[in-house]
Amino acid sequence: MNVSRLTTLFAVLTALALLLAACPAPAAMPAADTESGAAAEEGMAGEFKVGLVTDVGRVNDRSFNQSAWEGVVAAAEGLGLAEDDFKYIETQDAKDYADNIQQFIDAGYNVIVSVGFALGDATLTAARDNPDVYFIGVDQFQGETMANVAGLIFNEDHSGYLAGVLAGSLSKTGTIAAVLGTDLVPPVVAFNEGYIAGAKSVNPDINVISTYHPGEISQAFVDPEWGAATAKQALDQGADVIFGAGGITGNGALQEIATAEGAGETVFCIGVDTDQWNTVPAAHPCLVSSAMKLITPGVVDLVNLASEGAFPGGNYFGDADLAPFHDFDDMIPQELKDLLEETKAGLIEGSIDTGYGN
Repeated sequence: MNVSRLTTLFAVLTALALLLAACPAPAAMPAADTESGAAAEEGMAGEFKVGLVTDVGRVNDRSFNQSAWEGVVAAAEGLGLAEDDFKYIETQDAKDYADNIQQFIDAGYNVIVSVGFALGDATLTAARDNPDVYFIGVDQFQGETMANVAGLIFNEDHSGYLAGVLAGSLSKTGTIAAVLGTDLVPPVVAFNEGYIAGAKSVNPDINVISTYHPGEISQAFVDPEWGAATAKQALDQGADVIFGAGGITGNGALQEIATAEGAGETVFCIGVDTDQWNTVPAAHPCLVSSAMKLITPGVVDLVNLASEGAFPGGNYFGDADLAPFHDFDDMIPQELKDLLEETKAGLIEGSIDTGYGN
């Protein structure tokens, strides 16, 4: 190769080198993209923890505690939490409320769900001392708004009223009954007063036997023997539809009625809090419906809002409704189904007043 060609080749290579040097290098794919993809698959695992403290009784009480725990589980699964990031503590004695809540605080939990009116004071005390922790108080009315406390409350008088319309319409004897937890808990009173008003709306002369548990709050919802005995007494007095509203105590009433002569034909029972067809199968022979407050979806909503930083302090109203009739659906006349739908609409819009709190 002669000198002239070498000179030309060198010039071309030099120009090419200068051109490449002037062009910016392509950006490397940031590692964060891969990490964020993994984080999306894992959800909030390890970053967000939810704890639940039951009222006295088991978490699988087939009623109140269980409905709240199912809400925690559903929310946790939706957020992609690991199993170690959502747990419950079962309260054995009312004096342990504060200590049980504190266990979750000490373990760094972000949200604590406390179940039941009786935990209200312990929840508020913990919330004041721990403003960075969110508290969901199921059935805990908030008289004063705190940014980190949401009281999940319900119009129990509405679902109680619907249950009363159902009971009053089904009764052939003109006597119905309610086996209840303590009247020291306002939601229980709301259920009962709504039930009485609803029954009287379809039969002003109906006889309603309402019996509250006579014991302390710590006993009133965990006494199935008393519930069963009280239900039997009501049956003996001619009641043919009985509303069991008192946790495990109420479940005892439902199961007693389910074994009674004429169960599902001339004698019926109505559950409470959740659709107890799914939680108390022993009551199937008599269980025509349940007066529900939709605790599970309410807990899900509030946990999700906490995870989004949009937590609503103060009172948060969950929905109230009547459960499906299940195996009794064909037995319920269409006229009664229409009446219940009209009644529900009237309760929501305010044209029907249950009388509770007036």
